[in-house]
Amino acid sequence: MTTFLKFVHIATISIWAAGLVCLPFLFAQRKDVPRPDALNRLHAMVRFFYVVILSPAAFVAVGSGTGLIFLRSTFEPWFALKLALVGMMVITHILSGLLILKLFDETSRYSTIRFVVVTGGTLAVVSAILAVVSAKPDIDVSRLTPDWLLPGRLSEIAGNMLGWDFR
Repeated sequence: MTTFLKFVHIATISIWAAGLVCLPFLFAQRKDVPRPDALNRLHAMVRFFYVVILSPAAFVAVGSGTGLIFLRSTFEPWFALKLALVGMMVITHILSGLLILKLFDETSRYSTIRFVVVTGGTLAVVSAILAVVSAKPDIDVSRLTPDWLLPGRLSEIAGNMLGWDFR
């Protein structure tokens, strides 16, 4: 079961990541469409790609990854970093979907700088996920937050923030 789920996870994460990298290229095609009928066809194609291919791949990737968490008991600090990076992919996915709704108005434009930033950012996040998963770095959380993990520390922090004394 674990092997099958891992195969599904890797396959769908690959489709999702590749799709997020491809979307800015599709958005950039917006400026080269002179006629309204061609603009409508491009919009329909981009929406189809996002709704029928990209979003289901993202859903299955996150679902199979969640299943793998429980099957493999992956509770390591590097995994928390990976989940934070996956959260950045989710944010990119959602913002891309919102952009699809606005980009294909007759007056909308997609600037070159936006294309470069979104493509570069998406590639950076996907590359960082691959690096973290491949290396599985040993992250010493106690060095990052030495006194936050001490027993009773949460009540001290909350007490200081709220002006209460929990002792």
